[in-house]
Amino acid sequence: MALPSAEETGNMAEMEMQWAVKAMSHAETYMGLLRKVGPNNFRLCPIEDELYDDFKANFPDLNIKVLDENDFKTETAKAKWREFMTRYEHRIHDYNFGSLLRIDCTGDYTEENSMFAMRTQFLCIEIARNRDNLNNNLSEN
Repeated sequence: MALPSAEETGNMAEMEMQWAVKAMSHAETYMGLLRKVGPNNFRLCPIEDELYDDFKANFPDLNIKVLDENDFKTETAKAKWREFMTRYEHRIHDYNFGSLLRIDCTGDYTEENSMFAMRTQFLCIEIARNRDNLNNNLSEN
């Protein structure tokens, strides 16, 4: 993907706003599912079983209860995640689309408790949180 030209950068603020609206809508929908349906009563993607197993095998020591941004943002972490996510490029829709991810799974999406992540990272973390019963406290059921 080529970088935008100088003439096109005027639309960057609008593009960022569109991304933010879509990401927040996605976050609100997800929290609604957690609360109303319960974390163990829905699937986030068709290849959830495979993704969970692969994530656990490749990131066995990642603390998914309270995330450390260094596990995502350092050059070493970025390289490891990039290699992992590329395997799903043709299997997860919008696999590298920007998403919001809760840092502490016991809380809601807030400015302090959210970080930017790729869709595949969101799926890995939240599927693991659901299967490891870390999101159960959010369910109203």
